[in-house]
Amino acid sequence: MGKKKSRPLINEERSNESARSREQRVALAEMITRMFELWNLGWKDQLLILGLSEKSRTALTRYRNGQPMARRKDLIARCTNLLSIDESLRLLFPQNRELVYSWPSMPNCNFGNRSPIDVMKTEGFDGILLVKRYLDCEQER
Repeated sequence: MGKKKSRPLINEERSNESARSREQRVALAEMITRMFELWNLGWKDQLLILGLSEKSRTALTRYRNGQPMARRKDLIARCTNLLSIDESLRLLFPQNRELVYSWPSMPNCNFGNRSPIDVMKTEGFDGILLVKRYLDCEQER
C-alpha cells in the first residue's frame, strides 16, 4: 500500500484571493458607513438603501466596526454605485463639501420633487441607478 499524498487543507492561491477580496470588502464597508454618516442618514434609511431588512441592523454596526461587507453581489453592486454617486457629487461641487453631503437629501425637481435619498429608498437598486445616471449626465454638461 502506497502512502496517500497529503493535500494542503487550504489552497494557498485561493486563500490569497480571498484575503484580497476580504480587504476590499472591509474598505467598502468603511467607505459606505462613512458616506452614510456624512449624508446624515439614520439606520433605517441606510438599511433600505442597501436593500437590507430591519433585522440586519447589527450588520451596520459590524460594518462600522471594521467587518467586511457581506459577499452578496446585489449588496456590493449597490455600494459601488452609491460610491459612484458620492464621487460624482464631489466632482460636480468640488468647492462645496456641504452641498456634496446635503444634496442627496434635498428635494429635486428632476425626481418629482423627491430627494435622491427618497428615490433610492422607494425604488431600491433602480433608484440608485436613476440617481447615478442623472449625476453622470450632469457631469457631461
